[in-house]
Amino acid sequence: MNATLHFTPGAGDSEELARAELYGLLSRLWLAPPDEALLAQFRVAVTEAPQSGGHLEAPWMALVHTMRGTTAAAAAEEHDALFGGVGKPEVFLYGSFYLTGFLNERPLALLRQDLQHLGLGRDAGRAETEDHVAYLCEVMRYLIAGDDAAVCNLEQQRRFFRTHLQPWLEDLCTAVEAHPRAEAWRAVAALTRAFVQVETQGFDLLET
Repeated sequence: MNATLHFTPGAGDSEELARAELYGLLSRLWLAPPDEALLAQFRVAVTEAPQSGGHLEAPWMALVHTMRGTTAAAAAEEHDALFGGVGKPEVFLYGSFYLTGFLNERPLALLRQDLQHLGLGRDAGRAETEDHVAYLCEVMRYLIAGDDAAVCNLEQQRRFFRTHLQPWLEDLCTAVEAHPRAEAWRAVAALTRAFVQVETQGFDLLET
């Protein structure tokens, strides 16, 4: 999973590229702590958000500042404290938990059906189930940037986002922001929340 920090404000294809890249970056950060290579990208990243002066600018600048102030070791320790460890994690990263209070419930089954219709499936080499936030962000990145126009289009993006991310993603952000150990991921959560709100507004406009 490759992360990129090259956000390009603008219109048309450049806006879609910025959306895809941001989904890819969020997927990478929710999946695992940043390594030295990703932190090096943050040290030289532009501080302007995809939409200059818009809803994403302040949380993007805060994320860049936070990542420039951390280390790979500190980020790994925080990620493990929040999302890892033995037994129940401090913060769950799975949609089923926020939608039902339990893991591996009906929302995961419905998600798998929708993924099958999109021609997508789980990587058998990874432990996370498909309702992990990183997996869902990666699916959105694909639906924006993929080459198959029958699958990768705005209507498919809208349906997938409305069904599988919008109902719970801000609840995850709230859980992270409330955790006393959260530092780097408080910034990740704030950017995620702002991006969800931007995406929600954009998809609302498609329905008017």
